[in-house]
Amino acid sequence: MREISAGGVVYRKTGDLLEVQLIQDRFGKITLPKGKMETGETVEQTALREISEETGIEGVIVEPLARIGYHFQHPNAGNVQKEVHYFLVEAVSGELHAQVEEIRGVEWLSPAEAWRQQRQHGYDNNDGVLRKALEKLGIEVHD
Repeated sequence: MREISAGGVVYRKTGDLLEVQLIQDRFGKITLPKGKMETGETVEQTALREISEETGIEGVIVEPLARIGYHFQHPNAGNVQKEVHYFLVEAVSGELHAQVEEIRGVEWLSPAEAWRQQRQHGYDNNDGVLRKALEKLGIEVHD
């Protein structure tokens, strides 16, 4: 079985302040907002819908970041080949709130704190996605 999802690294600028959004998923891990593509959607539409549903933030896609793939075992469907498309997304409106049915929390963080949390509590396959997003925003990260 093949499953396609999309999401993004969401950021906002308030004056000179740059913040990045991270979520805590239902497993307690730090991650990026994302979700499954619905029939008739493009990956871009999926990314923006999922960000809005999970975090309350409306955004615009700045550019594609990465496409990652992995496999997992689903209790009913068996082996699932997952493909996730990530975009750099600028927040334009909305009030930050977590979709509690899907995630535990969401917050705005400084780029340095977002990188620290990703490295300490995030999924390894998101390291490259967040690193690329921060670099595109002019932020250098160090391991």
